[in-house]
Amino acid sequence: MSRSKSLQYYILARLLLTPLMLWTIVTVVFLLLRATPGDPVDAVLGGRAPESVKQEYRQRLGLLDPLPIQYIRYIGSLLRFDLGSSITTQGESVWQTIGQHFPATAELAVFSMAFALIIGISVGMLAASRPNSWLDVGGRLFGIITYALPLFWVGMLMQLVFAVQLGWFPLGTRFPTSIPAPEGFTGLYTIDSLLSGNFTQFFSAIYYLLLPSLTLGLLLSGIFERIVRVNLKHTLKADYVEAARARGIPERRILFAHALKNALIPVITIMGLTFASLLGGAILTEVTFSWPGLANRLYEAISLRDYPTVQGILVFFGTIVVLASIIIDILNASIDPRIRY
Repeated sequence: MSRSKSLQYYILARLLLTPLMLWTIVTVVFLLLRATPGDPVDAVLGGRAPESVKQEYRQRLGLLDPLPIQYIRYIGSLLRFDLGSSITTQGESVWQTIGQHFPATAELAVFSMAFALIIGISVGMLAASRPNSWLDVGGRLFGIITYALPLFWVGMLMQLVFAVQLGWFPLGTRFPTSIPAPEGFTGLYTIDSLLSGNFTQFFSAIYYLLLPSLTLGLLLSGIFERIVRVNLKHTLKADYVEAARARGIPERRILFAHALKNALIPVITIMGLTFASLLGGAILTEVTFSWPGLANRLYEAISLRDYPTVQGILVFFGTIVVLASIIIDILNASIDPRIRY
């Protein structure tokens, strides 16, 4: 089979699996919400509301219908791209909630991923270039510690040290109240401020992003550090690297021009898996830092038993993870022919 044909079959197989993965996510989310304790009507009306009023409200929300009927109705709504409306904020659709809060989460995720890649690749490269040295041992410890530390604890510690004690960073907001927030169609403060040419807003947005994104990126960087360190060590022992050394090519050039390129191939795959961890970690990060993103809104909806909002946000996150995974798989298959055979 030719290279182009095998790649086409691989892409087709991944695309055909997409509806199955999305259906699984939707079904699991729907069943788990119904299985968890708590009544959304009690969360909205309170425990002292008359039972007749509660029953009428449950009937209006469709919660008294049999579970299969609720499931079929929900699947039908999703096929129309209707995620429903919040039961705690009357009149606000889930799509409106996503539109208001997701830009903050996306901005946090992009900056966190950038920090994770920069820190992880740099530490992994330093550790692999000096095997069995203190740099190698330090790189191993860095990967283990950053992966094991709980995010909420590190987040509170970072805020206590760098925001409260030292006063270097702000707390509990996305943008200062002293200047107007950037306005634009993206909702991303860094992008909208650049498009408008307002560098005061741009640097303010960066300043408020630094501490939460650095915290999340630091804890995720251990994943990339271990992948880069292990693969780079293996690559530096390859025959073509030894041949390059025999020809007198400087070690720095061998590291950057030859070995590092091949060692970074698995990083592409790990990026897709880390992206899922990034969205999961965003919930703890946003709650810890009071970041007004979609993950924080999801936490509020869970505490209020807001079924439509929780379902809509989780399905939205799940769709992003599935699509990102497919894109990463296709890119990886394009680079490494072994994957598609």
